[in-house]
Amino acid sequence: MEALTFTINSILLGVGLAMDAFCVSMVNSLQEPDMGMRKSCAVAGTYAGFQFLMPVIGWIFVHLLMDLFAWFTGLIPYIAFLLLLYIGGGMLKDSREEETADAAGRLTAGVLIVQGLATSMDALSVGFTMADYTALEAFLCPCIIAAVTFGICMTGLKIGKGAAKLLRKNALTAGGIILILIGANILLRHLFL
Repeated sequence: MEALTFTINSILLGVGLAMDAFCVSMVNSLQEPDMGMRKSCAVAGTYAGFQFLMPVIGWIFVHLLMDLFAWFTGLIPYIAFLLLLYIGGGMLKDSREEETADAAGRLTAGVLIVQGLATSMDALSVGFTMADYTALEAFLCPCIIAAVTFGICMTGLKIGKGAAKLLRKNALTAGGIILILIGANILLRHLFL
C-alpha cells in the first residue's frame, strides 16, 4: 500500500471514528466545565487508547479467531447503544436530583472507561476490515487513528467548556440527552445503512 494513501486513509478513518468520542468529550466538559488540562488529556487519551486498541483487536480476530467471533460483529451497535443509553439515562436521572447533581457531574474513571468502550465499538469493526494489512500496517493505522482522536477530543472538550457557560444548570440534562442521541444514532445507522 502506498505510504501517502495509507496515511490519508488512516487520518480520514480517524476523523470518522472520533466523531462519537468528540460529542461525548463535549458532554463531559458540559458536566465539568472546570476540568483541568491534566484531566482533559486523560479523557482524550482514554478515547484515543480505545480507538487504538479496538482496531488492533479486530485485526487479531480476523487473523486468529474470526470463525468463533463472526456473530459478534452484528452485536457491536447494540452494545454501544446500551452503554450510552445507560450513561445518558443516569445523567438525566442525576440532573433531576438537585442535591446530587454536583457530584454526578464529575467524571469518574469507571464512567470514562465505559464511555471509551461505547464510543470505540465501531473501531472494532474497522479492525475486521483491515484483514489484508500487514502487522506493521495494522499497528500504524490505529496509531494514526488514536492521534487524530486525541486532537479531536481535546477540541470537543474546549467547545463543551464554552457551551457549559451558556447552559449552566441544564448542562447535565443536555449531556444526558446528547449521549442517548449518540447511542440511538449508532443503532439507527446499523439498522438502516
